[in-house]
Amino acid sequence: MKLSNTFLAFSIFLTAISPMSAISKTTETYTLVIHGGAGTLLKKDMTIQKEKEYKAVLNQALIKGYDVLKNKGTSLDAVEAAIKVMEDSPLFNAGKGAVFTHEETNELDASIMDGKTLKAGAVAGVKTVKNPITAARIVMEKSPHVMMTGKGADEYAKSKGAEIVDPSYFYTEHRYKALKKIQESEKLELDHNSKKKSDLNNKKNSYSYDKKFGTVGAVALDIYGNLAAGTSTGGMTNKRFGRVGDSPIIGAGTYANNDTCAVSATGHGEFFIRSVVSHDISALMEYKGLSVDKASQEVVMKKLVKLGGEGGVIALDRNGNISMTFNSEGMYRGYIKSDGKANVFIYK
Repeated sequence: MKLSNTFLAFSIFLTAISPMSAISKTTETYTLVIHGGAGTLLKKDMTIQKEKEYKAVLNQALIKGYDVLKNKGTSLDAVEAAIKVMEDSPLFNAGKGAVFTHEETNELDASIMDGKTLKAGAVAGVKTVKNPITAARIVMEKSPHVMMTGKGADEYAKSKGAEIVDPSYFYTEHRYKALKKIQESEKLELDHNSKKKSDLNNKKNSYSYDKKFGTVGAVALDIYGNLAAGTSTGGMTNKRFGRVGDSPIIGAGTYANNDTCAVSATGHGEFFIRSVVSHDISALMEYKGLSVDKASQEVVMKKLVKLGGEGGVIALDRNGNISMTFNSEGMYRGYIKSDGKANVFIYK
């Protein structure tokens, strides 16, 4: 009896150290989702060339973030890398393509959040940082604070090594012309798109419904199982008095929690702030057990619509499930998983 027990134990030992046992490994999966803004995006209003240009930058952003994840980089690294591509493009209302304020300046906002630690960083109203998403990460990782604004945020980012540019770097002719056009009608414009005649005839309406919300954002899941989210924007054309939207506000425009999801939003910021959109999606998952898509649908298609808000979100849970939900006509968006296939969309 003792001999048989000894033999059994020895057999188990041999099995444990055999080459076959070394074959089983944990599958390394990762996901990146991006957006480049939502709004009145209709195929009939888009030229073939312009559509190609938008899709090319979206693909570039996806591949940049994918390369980070593929090479065992973190979700934070992937989010920052993808957003920087869109910030460097004049096509999107963030970084280089930022819209103009009433004073003919460019004021940039951004935020980033780590789902593992719940640490977050944000900047608002910066004017000289080339990549605001990088400044937001600097605030998160190198300061005891969550948000910095204006000149102080520019100075802090510079002191920690962020690339600084002359404010003229952000000048683009089409954004400047858009400002002049809006100022002629004394209205605020959320971004560039087709107008509704009924709204144009409403002189009491303080916002131009020439709607495209040009915010950019990204959410990512890395091989370590960690989520991250980031958002960056140039804000609202013809904005005044230091107006700040939802993009740099944690819980409104950006949120990440490993226990639930990572979210980046785009839309009419005032409504997203009042609805605390990004955190609300996470809360529905945590407290009601909803899936990431059902939670996104509940917030964007019901709660936000009821309040009068327009826009959308990209959301990603810890299992790699994706939601790209919007109540507008379209949203620049895309995703890529560990198979390396980039998927880009614009219209519904």
